[in-house]
Amino acid sequence: MIRSSIHRRTALLALAALLGMPLVSAAANAARENTWEELVPPGWDPMAGIKQPTTLGMLSDSDPRVLDMMRDLREIWDNAPTRPELDGKPFRLSGYVVPLDQLKGEVREFLLVPYFGACIHTPPPPANQIVHVFAGRGGKGLRTMDVVTVQGTLQAKRGDTVMGASGYRILEATVEPYVPPPAK
Repeated sequence: MIRSSIHRRTALLALAALLGMPLVSAAANAARENTWEELVPPGWDPMAGIKQPTTLGMLSDSDPRVLDMMRDLREIWDNAPTRPELDGKPFRLSGYVVPLDQLKGEVREFLLVPYFGACIHTPPPPANQIVHVFAGRGGKGLRTMDVVTVQGTLQAKRGDTVMGASGYRILEATVEPYVPPPAK
């Protein structure tokens, strides 16, 4: 997948040179990488409204106060607000894969999450930190928690899956292995 995109980019640059078109580096032409923070409305506090017992660190996981707090947290996070002004905008984001379906070794639908282990361990991140991705072409060889970069049109549309609630989705996404930016 990476090799073919490099060859395609090289061929396009060669064609541009033959036609006398100005050459622009692939880096200058690449879409800007968005951040996970951009998906969260300014000022939203994921812990607002959660009553934390002062002795939280001393309570067991099965304590009714902890269970109540976790239930409240899950409700707030599953209904986390999104940014409607991002709806319909091109978006490029890197994160971890949580597969939702797989057909003949290809992951075509997955959740993109901001940190390793999200949605696998509980609780999942807030809905505004989960993107439901529908790959345009299957993600051959993708596995749970692979790091990828997805690109496509972002939709501020909620979704519920067995792995967590998502606040956004991207249909017909381009999915590529993550490549870290060059060191500065």
